[in-house]
Amino acid sequence: MTVTLYDLKPRFQNWLRPMVEGLARRGATANRVTIAAAAGSIVLGVAVAAAAPVRWPFLLLPIWIFVRMALNAVDGMLAREFGQKSRLGAYLNELSDVVSDAALLLPFAALPPFGAIPVAVVAVFAAMSEFAGALGTTVGASRRYDGPLGKSDRALVLGTLGFWIGIGGALPDWLSVLMPLLAILLVVTIWNRVARGLAEAAARGEGAAR
Repeated sequence: MTVTLYDLKPRFQNWLRPMVEGLARRGATANRVTIAAAAGSIVLGVAVAAAAPVRWPFLLLPIWIFVRMALNAVDGMLAREFGQKSRLGAYLNELSDVVSDAALLLPFAALPPFGAIPVAVVAVFAAMSEFAGALGTTVGASRRYDGPLGKSDRALVLGTLGFWIGIGGALPDWLSVLMPLLAILLVVTIWNRVARGLAEAAARGEGAAR
């Protein structure tokens, strides 16, 4: 079984629960939190990319990525624990993740040695991995979060890289292999989500037939 940062999510949610309860009392909704997380990612991604090759703005990426992860946990908790689940929310949750990932990858395309095309490939495969996970529910499986490069893992990689760039860390030419490596890990992630989703659906079907 592949272990990802997603496995730590329950502990993170327990830490956030008091704040979520307070937000619910003040009328916060899951959908608004989802939209805020996506909007913040777009604004920050575009701003950091526009500032390149100035590097200190990349320090904002790890800060925002942590905030985004918190917001993603908050919207899920509001939906599940405070009766705010909706069909619109399901669409917003999946689409906002894809948009946010692409926006937060954008600044790296503006810096050598990464390059626009490798970053774009990673963005496409990241989107495909999320769709592969979401499509599990259409074949009788659960929403799949298999790794090795799920959303939380990507956040860790991008946050760490953003911090390194922001403090002026060296960016040698060999670092150009990073984006292709991430793309390969995403292909494995897509494969795992599809294969395990199909296996789960088959097992459920066999169980129902007994």
